[in-house]
Amino acid sequence: MPSPLGDKIRALRKNKRMSLDQLADLTDSSKSYIWELENKDDPKPSADKIGKIAVALEVTTEFLLTESSVTPDEAVLDEAFFRKFKAMSEPDKKKIRRIIDAWEDE
Repeated sequence: MPSPLGDKIRALRKNKRMSLDQLADLTDSSKSYIWELENKDDPKPSADKIGKIAVALEVTTEFLLTESSVTPDEAVLDEAFFRKFKAMSEPDKKKIRRIIDAWEDE
């Protein structure tokens, strides 16, 4: 029986129409490893692997590891976005800021 972690990974992956292979590639994992995370009783992935999976699925590591619903709420999505934004290069951050400024001008 899958764990809550496995249920979340599977649901998020399918929601993004991502294959096991695609998620494996994005997280430097094997397809069989992702399958095991999704289907085994008590997976014990490393913190690094959970972090990579969270980034690939655009959620937070905390969301994946807590006993919450399978669907992330707006706060989780916002936090994942801001983490992604913080990791961007400065030129990319400036582009995003210009887009937001353009919306405010309307």
